[in-house]
Amino acid sequence: MPKLTKIVIDKALPRDSQYTLWCSELKGFGAFVLPSGTRTYFVDYRNANNVRRRMKLGRHGVITAEQARTLAIQALADVAKGNDPLENRNSARKAITMKELCELYIKELDEGRILGKGGRPKKATTKVTDLGRINRHIIPLIGRTQVTHLTKADVTTMMKDIMAGKTRLSEKTGNLRGRSVVRGGHGAASRTVGLLGGILTYARDELGIIEINPVHGVRKPKDAVKTRRLNEDEYRALGRILNEAALDDRYTRTTEIVRLLALTGCRRGEIIGIRWAEIDTAGSAFRLDDTKEGQSVRPIGLPALEYFDDRRAEGAEDDSLYAFPGRDDEKAFGSFPRHWEKIFQGTELEDVTAHVLRHSFASMANDLGFTEITIAALLGHASNSITSRYVHTLDAALVMAADTVSGYIQALLDGAELSHTHYALDRGSRKAALARFLAPHDAERLAA
Repeated sequence: MPKLTKIVIDKALPRDSQYTLWCSELKGFGAFVLPSGTRTYFVDYRNANNVRRRMKLGRHGVITAEQARTLAIQALADVAKGNDPLENRNSARKAITMKELCELYIKELDEGRILGKGGRPKKATTKVTDLGRINRHIIPLIGRTQVTHLTKADVTTMMKDIMAGKTRLSEKTGNLRGRSVVRGGHGAASRTVGLLGGILTYARDELGIIEINPVHGVRKPKDAVKTRRLNEDEYRALGRILNEAALDDRYTRTTEIVRLLALTGCRRGEIIGIRWAEIDTAGSAFRLDDTKEGQSVRPIGLPALEYFDDRRAEGAEDDSLYAFPGRDDEKAFGSFPRHWEKIFQGTELEDVTAHVLRHSFASMANDLGFTEITIAALLGHASNSITSRYVHTLDAALVMAADTVSGYIQALLDGAELSHTHYALDRGSRKAALARFLAPHDAERLAA
């Protein structure tokens, strides 16, 4: 049983179950190692009532072994005076307000210890959204309430206040011409209550302040289902609007991004921030390192594929890591929101958003007869399931689906009048594709 030092803790490998390391020099001081590899310092003692207590001192990496030793010595000194340091800590924590709890949560969030989807640290964009909801809704409405006094009725009142627009705000930000607009409403209320539930779970599981989460059981308003999609006439209108905007050199790159959003169904940030290394033209796929779903492989149709082939032929890949660089080649394109507004302002598609293009892509895939599992793979909704295996092997059916959907949308953008049909029912197309696939190699070469 050696003295607990950084070297000893670092060498302590995780096992199948939790185990404890004790310090040979300071009785009661130790660390437990979880199967996940997390190492946490603690001090064991008996209080004045001879009740054994264990007080956590901090995680290894957040505090050092020597800092933990100092905290343990201080705690044991308190015990010698007849005090109970764990009880004192818990009493102090239980007296904190929701504002103070939010500040603790934000600190954990900044240090990457609050996990989001898929057990991964929350992304920077999610952090910004969370901070906005905390500072604009939660703290103004319930920040002064003690955590232990918060009730389900308080949560319901907060939610209804947000729905009614009580926290509505419009103010200038630090950015040039920037403005923060907080509107509230049903969607904001529902998502804020969801975040509050996460904060209170942290208070229960990590801090031990509460035993029951008052958010559980609160009936949240349902978000309005977004059904906006482009019909075929609107796709033709979109093509016309983009062609006209592209005549202005300032908007050329933005129109190309918008066109790719329509042809791929990708999220806005995925296309704007895509790097050349993530574009696998040989494999007809985007291999995205960091998306809302984590790493993601997406089949891409020929129209998008050929666009990137042309850009590579022009030497664009040599200029920047990004397919769409900003003024600084080391950063992604940053003018998209402002350009989007300029391009669509005053047109019949003024209400269209990037998400509408994504929803329209999915809807068009459905119109063309593709199944839900195929559409999920095209959009990157795949998870650790059969869908995930399906997309990572890039089944030929997925590539065909991407070609069909993006090819159909490209034709509409070019102004074509089409009569779509399910691929499975279009025997002429199937026979032509099969004949070409089975044609002798020489005949194919001569035809080319």
